[in-house]
Amino acid sequence: MTVSPSPGPAGTAARQRWMAVLARASAAEIARHLADAPPLPAHRRLRGPETGLVMVRGRAGGDGAPFNLGEMTVTRCSVRMADGAIGHAHAAGRDHAQAELAAVLDALLQDEAWRERLEALVIAPLAAAQAERRAETARRAAATKVEFFTMTQMR
Repeated sequence: MTVSPSPGPAGTAARQRWMAVLARASAAEIARHLADAPPLPAHRRLRGPETGLVMVRGRAGGDGAPFNLGEMTVTRCSVRMADGAIGHAHAAGRDHAQAELAAVLDALLQDEAWRERLEALVIAPLAAAQAERRAETARRAAATKVEFFTMTQMR
């Protein structure tokens, strides 16, 4: 295993990026992309997967006083790979398979021997699909946009 002793800002940013992609992907999506990957090594669960609640905080106007918006269901999991690498994952909802797969991939993506292959087979396609869904949502929302300046000029 070749894990960097100190990931530094670049390594931290890369890990945040792949964890964000995995947190937004379903277990079925992750598994579909893993079908072309070599078999994953054995792992042992350290914690979970377990489901609980977290308090979601908001701010009035984006920068006002914080307030409790409500609770949200989250599932977390931590695993240790056979070579000692540890992976963690948190995902919205109750999907235990998603949290465990994300934790396993987190551990493997920290290993340089796995990183390039998993980035190409799993992370990049998932990120592209998520970006396309965001763009489609933005296009649908833009179609309903009302130009109030134009309406005031029509009076």
